[in-house]
Amino acid sequence: MRNIVVQKFGGTSVADTDKIKNVANSVIREKKNGNDVVVVVSAMGHTTDYLMKMARDISETPSHRELDMLLSTGEGVSIALLSMAIQAQGYDAVSMNAMQIGIITENIHTKARIVDIKTDKLEKYLDEGKIIVVAGFQGVTPDGEITTLGRGGSDTSAVAVAAALNAERCDIYTDVEGVYTTDPRIVPNASKLDFVTYDEMLELANVGAKVLHPRSVETAKQFNMPIRVRSSFNLDDMGTLIKGADNMELCKPVTGVAVDMSKVRIVICDVPDEPGVAAKLFNTLADENISVDTIIQSYGRLKNNTNDIAFTIAKTDLPKAIELFDRLSDVIEKDSVHIDENIASVSIVGAGMVDRPGVAATMFDTFAKLNINIKMITTSEVKISCLVDSAVAQDALKALHKAFNLGCDIIANVKGDLPDI
Repeated sequence: MRNIVVQKFGGTSVADTDKIKNVANSVIREKKNGNDVVVVVSAMGHTTDYLMKMARDISETPSHRELDMLLSTGEGVSIALLSMAIQAQGYDAVSMNAMQIGIITENIHTKARIVDIKTDKLEKYLDEGKIIVVAGFQGVTPDGEITTLGRGGSDTSAVAVAAALNAERCDIYTDVEGVYTTDPRIVPNASKLDFVTYDEMLELANVGAKVLHPRSVETAKQFNMPIRVRSSFNLDDMGTLIKGADNMELCKPVTGVAVDMSKVRIVICDVPDEPGVAAKLFNTLADENISVDTIIQSYGRLKNNTNDIAFTIAKTDLPKAIELFDRLSDVIEKDSVHIDENIASVSIVGAGMVDRPGVAATMFDTFAKLNINIKMITTSEVKISCLVDSAVAQDALKALHKAFNLGCDIIANVKGDLPDI
């Protein structure tokens, strides 16, 4: 019975040749444990940022197709150098990009989703005893166009490859020793979690925790693929295990707290209160691949038969959204669109929140004691998110972390930058 372990190393783990050699040691160590190993890597360091800056120097609005062609080159450097480092220690390794493997995506540039992974070549090389080094973040359409998966997409690549190969698990190596109750750079005594459910991790990732990309957690949950978040610098620490729920009754009400500064709130006033208007608005945004979060519609005004619609989107999508509003001039007046960029989402997450009274009350009471005004509220079974002014977001995060007793006596060990996803 073949035991396959997929490892993923981010940009800071392969930022220079010394770190690449260190990654090679980690890979070989797993191989010595008797496992077949597939390694997924990101571009070195801040390569993607550098390539993006060059693109912006050439054009303020570069073609998405050409952006994917440009940005996909970063991983090519990483996989070749890591394969060389593994070979230098006497182990057989082979590098492969998305086209060579057949990582098939939908036909969307810069934010493509994986639809299939061909495993023929991967299984052939594993049968030959090779360590396979795979370029993360990238894919290819059925007609041969290069695509990328969006920032942080290497996590998704790794989990998808692990699922396709029916691997034992997928290890995501980063600069911290696991998943913490909150960002340890903001709250130094944040606690490391030994175990997190898929649902908890998905919510944490969606509301600002930068350890894992949300789509990687979605994929892991879909295929029931266990993930371990581990430190690149402490290989003896098994980090945090992410898998399906186990003994929910023993869960704390709140597992973690997160803040997301990447959103912008849009409020459209005086929208006609009639069927089809909201559908037209959000279909137009969806057609341009703009994801919408936290939608709230007010009660209709009887006097003029209108209402207000408020929602949040990523700040990076704001320029495109503003352009789209011009297309909706029949239902949206230009002066009725109000944009608030100085907002942040502060969230509590926990599978133990289900049927636990008082959790929301504690959160709102904590905000009240700090005189923090809540602009919007959204909930799920395992999450409560509040939109607040960005200037008070970190104070809110620290206070919630303390209110739900999530701290520990040990200062978290953070050796580098968490990924920007």
